[in-house]
Amino acid sequence: MYTVIESIATGNPSLCRPQSYARSFMSQVEGYSEPVRKRIPQIYERSGIDFRYSCVEDYGREPSSFDFFPPSWTLTPAPTTARRNQKYRESVVPLAERVGRDALVLAGIEPGEITHVVVASCTGFFAPGLDIELVKRLGLPASTQRTLIGFMGCYAAFNALRVAHSFCQIQPNARVLVVCAELCTLHFQVEDTLESIVVNAIFSDGAAAAVLASRPFEEAEGKLAYSDGHTLLDDDSLGDMTWDIGDTGFLMGLSPRVPRVIAENLSGYLETLLGRNGLTPVDVDFWAIHPGGRAIVEQTQKVLGLSDEAVRDSLEVLRLHGNMSSPTILFVLKRFLDRHEALRTSGRDGLATGVAMAFGPGLTLEGALIRRVMQGMDTPYERVVKQPDTALV
Repeated sequence: MYTVIESIATGNPSLCRPQSYARSFMSQVEGYSEPVRKRIPQIYERSGIDFRYSCVEDYGREPSSFDFFPPSWTLTPAPTTARRNQKYRESVVPLAERVGRDALVLAGIEPGEITHVVVASCTGFFAPGLDIELVKRLGLPASTQRTLIGFMGCYAAFNALRVAHSFCQIQPNARVLVVCAELCTLHFQVEDTLESIVVNAIFSDGAAAAVLASRPFEEAEGKLAYSDGHTLLDDDSLGDMTWDIGDTGFLMGLSPRVPRVIAENLSGYLETLLGRNGLTPVDVDFWAIHPGGRAIVEQTQKVLGLSDEAVRDSLEVLRLHGNMSSPTILFVLKRFLDRHEALRTSGRDGLATGVAMAFGPGLTLEGALIRRVMQGMDTPYERVVKQPDTALV
């Protein structure tokens, strides 16, 4: 059986503002020292981002109309964690429902066929959770098995895909709905540090859903399938990317070392993932790199010797949406999935082999090997049998 990626759907909250507007907004916020304030225009202009989305309507208003923040440019007293979590619940449910419904339609799969739901989110919590809300709102069977992946950050989509893949490999009729939804802008903080300015300059809100299905070869042939996954935890960077719960929201730590640490680990990561599948980087015809920031994509491109075209989709998602944390890589993968299906519709084979990667707290590299199903290709089960010392999780 093959774990076919049947569809990917994406969505954002309705409030969209140019990065230039966001820069102007943040420049009016009081409380920054002059040296930090002077850096705001440069950081925003070099972000590689043109547009970002938010569920917080105040980012499109003047202080007199604020209802999330206090009505002044100090933005203090800051909204409490409880208030931010309340806003998360109000906003994330309809957004997740929309992308989930769209993914089912694109896949041509009825709600009653879904066997599992896997939800990833790290920007809010409540119970009964988003997984149950999706079952109820989408009309999924009451027997739908649910998994919640929380507080893993930008690479959480790969953990969700890995769980979905496991279900598809052990249950022949598995139809798995994966939903990643993040409202990062709820947690913007006014702190007099460059680190805070950078965080406020790149993160955005969004959601994405994917439908994965267990298919025999005759149904899977020609489609893109999740083939393998790999995790690498760096031994010396636990403090370089952090996500903590504070009294006034969730607090992000983001070290300038992150792009360098990722670069140092990339070659070994790919050697393992590709090598155990009998592949090398020259066999890869598409690269889906999580655009955590422009520097991360550019550093990855340099280390791997990739062309500008190879990283164009990652940079375009960053430009048009910013970094939405866990859904972001699915925005990138959707572009390749749509391209693959368009090529097949025109009578061509489509894409053959892709690597998708993301980076997050740990510091951790997560990724997946995506392959077109074709004659002579091992199933995941057959590959494990041939290499019993390789854990395919």
